[in-house]
Amino acid sequence: MKGSDVDIEGVYKSFDDFKVLNNINLKIKKGEFFSLLGPSGCGKTTLLRIIAGFEFPDTGSVSLDGGDVLPLPANNRQVNTIFQNYALFPHLTVFENVAFSLRLKHSPKAELASRVNDYLRLVQLEGHASKKPSQLSGGQKQRVAIARALINEPRVLLLDEPLSALDAKLRQRMLIELDEIHDKIGITFIYVTHDQQEALSVSDRIAVMNQGDVLQVGTPHEIYESPATDFVARFIGETNLFDGTVASVTALPSALPAENAVFLVELDIPELDRIKVTTVDRVEVGDKVSFTIRPEKVKISGDKPATKREDINLFRGVVDEPIYSGFQTKFYVKVRDGVVFRVMKQHPNYSDEGPDIVWKDEVYISWSAEDGYIVEFKKE
Repeated sequence: MKGSDVDIEGVYKSFDDFKVLNNINLKIKKGEFFSLLGPSGCGKTTLLRIIAGFEFPDTGSVSLDGGDVLPLPANNRQVNTIFQNYALFPHLTVFENVAFSLRLKHSPKAELASRVNDYLRLVQLEGHASKKPSQLSGGQKQRVAIARALINEPRVLLLDEPLSALDAKLRQRMLIELDEIHDKIGITFIYVTHDQQEALSVSDRIAVMNQGDVLQVGTPHEIYESPATDFVARFIGETNLFDGTVASVTALPSALPAENAVFLVELDIPELDRIKVTTVDRVEVGDKVSFTIRPEKVKISGDKPATKREDINLFRGVVDEPIYSGFQTKFYVKVRDGVVFRVMKQHPNYSDEGPDIVWKDEVYISWSAEDGYIVEFKKE
């Protein structure tokens, strides 16, 4: 691995009386594609700038491979940053932009040309070396910025919302290319974004941030399927989220040791009456919790499902709004006054008769207790 481990311990940062970062502790692994994900103003860019050396924490430490980098100026940290606005020199060609740092180091001409051409090939710009930035598309400018950052052979590459200026389709293509570049060079990437889909698509792990705090660190699968807080559940994709009270707890039969027991829990949810959910966490009758069920895990049908399973949650409702998007339809289903469920239905097969469920249809929605999740415990 060519990258570095990055350890952030006890980092606090305030601007005047406004606390931006609150006791940040992260261990980023060598060669990892790690994302800092959160809404605008959550502190993720400030944390990135502290790693880069453009800001300094009030307290705490930042180390690369065990060595404290806070005393070092930005240009001595073996860290390079790619910014939102590319920061290219408009009067220089693509070749000269990429070569800029090597010229400052007085690299021999032959070595400089060879390395610049190598990195232009890496980002697929070898045919554009003589162009100025004004002659390039947004995606091409971003590739120049990536090549210019990588030619210094940093151990950590910091990316501050690098794709935010691109249109949606180009952003998706560049995201794939960025992931491929990471796989080829093997250094540590720390990627700042507010776009959940970007983070889920390319990250080895994600830190979800809000209001200066890290709320959860995990793989994309862990973050999406097992959100640690209400905020994470709402922020990562769409979900149906309710507060409830534990009404009953039953241990399910299992050959596993007692510490790995699974429980079937009934929740009293004022808006819905009772629902069932499985959990491996130990809960007690009377506990206050949050419950979530993702829209794609909810089934929708015009006919009542023929099932005798006791772990199925079943509600009747009316389609308040169907939103057709080709490969799927999102339904807003009213099941009670003021209670609307989001439901996603995929369309895997061709249909020449149009949707089988439309606006104002009476429908049934259902899901297994295994597909719901108790997000947060709110013990009083």
